Amino acid sequence: MRLHKEGIVTLVVVFLALTLIVWIIYTFVPLLFEISVLVALLFYLFILQFFRNPKRAIPQRDNSLIYAPADGKVVVIETTHEPEYFQEERRQISIFMSPLNVHVNRNPISGTVRYSRYHPGKFLVAWHPKSSTENERTTVVIGAEKGDILLRQIAGAVARRIKNYLKEGQSVQQGAEMGFIKFGSRVDVFLPLDAEVLVQPDQVVKGNVTVIARW
Repeated sequence: MRLHKEGIVTLVVVFLALTLIVWIIYTFVPLLFEISVLVALLFYLFILQFFRNPKRAIPQRDNSLIYAPADGKVVVIETTHEPEYFQEERRQISIFMSPLNVHVNRNPISGTVRYSRYHPGKFLVAWHPKSSTENERTTVVIGAEKGDILLRQIAGAVARRIKNYLKEGQSVQQGAEMGFIKFGSRVDVFLPLDAEVLVQPDQVVKGNVTVIARW
């Protein structure tokens, strides 16, 4: 299993903490040693899977196709006003990442980064209606010949660390990593109104695999 670089520090800290806890139990309550080792191992494996980073080659590199930027479940498909960058109505698709999903975020199209902003904020649950505008989040706009797409990484009640690798003016390739959200949460995609949405509410999608829309 290939691990993501964002997990290295977390995995080392968790390993040392669990080792210390197991040693304390072995020293003071030896009867619980075997159980503590099993529990620690299961917990560590649970944390380990958060940071898996499977290789995902795009089946068809085509900028008229808009791929899912994250693994998860489609929780929102609606027309809404986007106030931060476009300041007009856009077609919104939101993907919720559970703790069991891969947490790597990927570029849905190729293009140039026109806008990139980090916003500190609250840690409401990811499905809360106000999480898109009040939670800690990062907003990125990728521009291409056919138009611009806005991506918003949103932290949640558990996910409290957003990493975004994109800078304004940078050229990006469809399918390459754009960021990582530790322990899940949500990614919103804002598309032009004339984009054809190809997914349904509650559909499970995979980054670089599922085409969520096309121009």
